[in-house]
Amino acid sequence: MQGVRSNHMDAVQKTRSARLMRWVMTTNHKDIGTLYLWFSFSMFLLAGGMALLMRIELSMPGEQIMQPLFYNQLVTAHGLVMIFGAIMPALTGFANWQIPLMIGASDLAFPRLNNWSFWLLPFAITLLLSSFVVGGPPPDFGWTFYAPLSTTYGPPGTDAMILAIHLLGISSIIGSINIIATILNLRAPGMTLMNMPIFVWGWFVTSFLILAIMPILAATVTMVLTDRHFGTSFFSAAGGGDPVLFQHLFWFFGHPEVYVLAMPAFGIISEIIPTFSRKALFGANCMVYAIIAIALLSFIVWVHHMFTTGVLLVTQLFFMYTTMIIAVPTGIKVFNWVATMHRGSISFEPAMLFAIAFVLMFTFGGLSGIMLSVVPADYQYHDSYFVVGHFHYVIVTGVYYALVSGVYYWYPKWTGRMYSMKLANWHFWVTTIAANFTFMPMLFVGLAGMPRRIPDFPLEFAEFNLIASFGSLVFGLAQLLFGFLLIQGLWRPKNVSGQVWDGAKGLEWTISSPPPYHSFMDPPKVVGKTYQ
Repeated sequence: MQGVRSNHMDAVQKTRSARLMRWVMTTNHKDIGTLYLWFSFSMFLLAGGMALLMRIELSMPGEQIMQPLFYNQLVTAHGLVMIFGAIMPALTGFANWQIPLMIGASDLAFPRLNNWSFWLLPFAITLLLSSFVVGGPPPDFGWTFYAPLSTTYGPPGTDAMILAIHLLGISSIIGSINIIATILNLRAPGMTLMNMPIFVWGWFVTSFLILAIMPILAATVTMVLTDRHFGTSFFSAAGGGDPVLFQHLFWFFGHPEVYVLAMPAFGIISEIIPTFSRKALFGANCMVYAIIAIALLSFIVWVHHMFTTGVLLVTQLFFMYTTMIIAVPTGIKVFNWVATMHRGSISFEPAMLFAIAFVLMFTFGGLSGIMLSVVPADYQYHDSYFVVGHFHYVIVTGVYYALVSGVYYWYPKWTGRMYSMKLANWHFWVTTIAANFTFMPMLFVGLAGMPRRIPDFPLEFAEFNLIASFGSLVFGLAQLLFGFLLIQGLWRPKNVSGQVWDGAKGLEWTISSPPPYHSFMDPPKVVGKTYQ
């Protein structure tokens, strides 16, 4: 009897081991997309926890729970983890899940490279966080790595952070090559480039952007490393270099990086609004041209981050105008989304609520960006909390809202189960109210002159900062509700049909929910236009 029990336990152990190794070794695009999404959610919680600690410190004037040095260390880690560990992996998870389904491919072009590109991420983030424990104080120069703070005065953990950036860049480049190869070579018959869904177009253009800018970031942080250890002086005036050169190189990467985050989000919203408006997407071809225009213009706007560094007046004027011009293709997209909803039969499902909120608040965040593009005004706003409020309106109520909207839209397709609509509606309203209570006060105190990255402030800013801190705590609790309802949905019965939403169009809605392990054994034939 003991032998039978032992054999049974061995079999259970082998089964558990096999299940674990399936996720480690998988090359299926759906499995890897799921890994990306759960990893990014955990990083959202980690980086969000750092943000809450900072907001608690800023809830009242004076020192509350941390010293100024640790505050700046949290600022550094929060920015890097949120951008490279949370938002970009989340968007890549959507790409892994949806691109093959949307173009009728059986998988991505290079499945094993796809596995490798994901498993680089946990090691890279672990290495990045190890900068807190490798000896000496953690890096405290912000996510922008500004020299000489990261060179002459950078602590030992800076080297670990630089290596982590390299690994994250390799992961992004591998994923981008995979996506480009898949789109160019594995589309179903009849799926022409101009017939592709806007989400696929968003990622197609984004992949080229990543290939263009990630080597720039890699070269820049490598120059920081050689300045630190090998006697070069790229960013040291004492050796003939220039610290401002670092800013030029970083922001030549940094501003296109904003659109690396935004354009897949535009694609998600462009799928959701037509579905719940029960109308074809207005001006679908113009949406494609706008995405391409944004990508091209993103390379000639970076100096608006540097107006106060002493660049020539003619340079300031050129970049002021190019920054304003980039609002034109962005405005075209907003106009087309509103025109799609106009006279549509709108269904206010949670995914649509987040999409509508995205259009409104991303536009508001973009308008605050137009204010920053004006040189005389930027002299007032630069390095103030106005910039923090602007950026978070764009990234949180913009990109993050698009991610949440996409999860609510495709979750039933991915799992075959429907989440609680009541909880999802609560999540939307609490999140939206809390987000505005968090970020709106930042704009006011920034206009009044409160500098960023300093954990103290004059007494006259106390009320606004207390409101922002309270809003951030409620916002964080709302995201725990989001995680709960997604996990709760996994225990619900599988009763969702292939066509989950009325009005949804595209190849992914022609197969079962959840999709079979191999979605398309034979390539489907596409007839007609995607957005007709």
